[in-house]
Amino acid sequence: MSEDPLAKRNPEDPQDPQSPYGSPQPPQSPPPAYGQQPQPGGYGQPGAYGQPPQGYGQPVPGAYAGGGAFFISQMGQEQGPLQITQLAQMATGGQLKPDTMVRADGAAHWFPAKEVPGLYSDKEWLTTALLSWLLGVFGVDRFYLGYTGLGVAKLLTFGGCGIWALVDLVLILMRKVPDAQGRPLR
Repeated sequence: MSEDPLAKRNPEDPQDPQSPYGSPQPPQSPPPAYGQQPQPGGYGQPGAYGQPPQGYGQPVPGAYAGGGAFFISQMGQEQGPLQITQLAQMATGGQLKPDTMVRADGAAHWFPAKEVPGLYSDKEWLTTALLSWLLGVFGVDRFYLGYTGLGVAKLLTFGGCGIWALVDLVLILMRKVPDAQGRPLR
């Protein structure tokens, strides 16, 4: 008896010359999602749609290039050069406000101190104050700042029967509560 040649072959194997699925195709990228335009040149290729938008939130060219010295403008006078560690100490001590204008050494553009990476928290003071006022008894303000343990304790005690929530609200309004990394709020 002879063996059946069709029993040995895999009909789903595209390498098989007798496969009903035809010749192998290179993998194709998925079509764009509904309502999106396809990118010119294919996915991942630079083009008009692949370029990051310029505008708000984008760094100013030459404004901050990493390390180095900074100059600050206080009362209309330029002070400096100051290192990033000195700026961080001034920010923590309350001597440097988030809206104080700063420029990097060798740069012509001035920008707010809150734009220097790592100097201020990414959490907003006003958001924290509103969360503390509206949802402070549930610990939402502490969760927002990154204090998970204090948030759970405040949640379980209903803000210390309201006393802890009131004390936190006053401390946040006075800008005495930093985020979990110790950085002052914006």
